[in-house]
Amino acid sequence: MIRVWLGDITRLTVDAIVNAANETLLGGGGVDGAIHHAAGPALLEECRRIGGCPTGEARITGGYGLPARHVIHTVGPVWRGGDQGEDELLASAYRNSLMLAREHGVASIAFPAISTGIYGFPPDRAARIAVETIRVHGESLQVTLVAFDHAAARYLEEALG
Repeated sequence: MIRVWLGDITRLTVDAIVNAANETLLGGGGVDGAIHHAAGPALLEECRRIGGCPTGEARITGGYGLPARHVIHTVGPVWRGGDQGEDELLASAYRNSLMLAREHGVASIAFPAISTGIYGFPPDRAARIAVETIRVHGESLQVTLVAFDHAAARYLEEALG
């Protein structure tokens, strides 16, 4: 099941939330900063021990101060015009997050719109890639696609059809 939810991902009670992280995993702006702030300093300490994450891959940590038990950190691509493998890297970020979720017994997971903020990925294109990838690789999971505003929610709803 896939649903769209408009709101703050840090407040969702799910098994895992996905963090649209940077390669250092040490926090940043947007959803990354919000997740680190809500989880507290223990999340940063665990991320330091992990030592980073390449674009398209994912890592899992505890949820600490969040209602979610786990945070799955994934690094989406920076948009460079669409001819630098961005679509496949974005799909890989979703796919690897879903794989980690299954490996850790996660039944419910929430995703932000990966790469659509400061990384500049076109939100309509990113929504289609997210939904297509989740439909193929997230069949047994309850998936919430979290929109931060009404425009993002509309792109996600359109991608769901």
